[in-house]
Amino acid sequence: MGAVMTEGELGSGRVELRRPDGEPVRVLVVDDEPTLTDLMSMALRYEGWQVRTAGDGMTALRAARQFRPDAVVLDVMLPDLDGFQVLRRLREDDPTVPVLFLTAKDAVEERVAGLTVGGDDYVTKPFSLEEVIARLRALLRRSGLAVATRPDAVLTVGGLSLDEDSHEVRRDGQLITLTATEFELLRYLMRNPRRVLSKAQILDRVWNYDFGGQANVVELYISYLRKKIDAGRQPMIHTLRGAGYLLKPAE
Repeated sequence: MGAVMTEGELGSGRVELRRPDGEPVRVLVVDDEPTLTDLMSMALRYEGWQVRTAGDGMTALRAARQFRPDAVVLDVMLPDLDGFQVLRRLREDDPTVPVLFLTAKDAVEERVAGLTVGGDDYVTKPFSLEEVIARLRALLRRSGLAVATRPDAVLTVGGLSLDEDSHEVRRDGQLITLTATEFELLRYLMRNPRRVLSKAQILDRVWNYDFGGQANVVELYISYLRKKIDAGRQPMIHTLRGAGYLLKPAE
């Protein structure tokens, strides 16, 4: 079946997440195991969210265009397109929608591959529904669906600002659009200005994984951030060879 649910997992009394417009969160679940999608749909609807399901890649792409999900739970192994192909096509329509990969494979290479093509998080089957919901809630919060505001929510380093509640990022007043993972990486850098952060530290904080030295995903996302934060400007993100990365005000 691939998922395990215990009696206490539904009804945890957590704060409900809603879209900024007050409407329910929309989640697309893509998996070719009907029992799993039924269980997951039940759990997500209990959270107060709207759910659409698909059993193959092409159906998922059609559903995504119609449903416009706020997050996608995506199995890697599908009967037509694989999950990585589906993700690439999803990103063409919505570059920022958070994607949580599901897979029966527990290989480091699969994790790296999923994150390299743009996935935001990764769960290995068998998993608990509680774990999937917790990871989805984290991705949704990163994407700006938490509407609470706090006076200390804005991080500022030089001309760069990041609002942890609205998820607005600006450099010299210009709005910059980031994916959920890019936002989380930048937030970590901005919470530690002028401090060198190793690839291992970044992996642990942003992705919560130990890739056993395969840290190319960090290099990839640092390059993504540089193109958006530093392009055409004095650089703020710096590489210290053999040590890691740091962010500091432009000189």
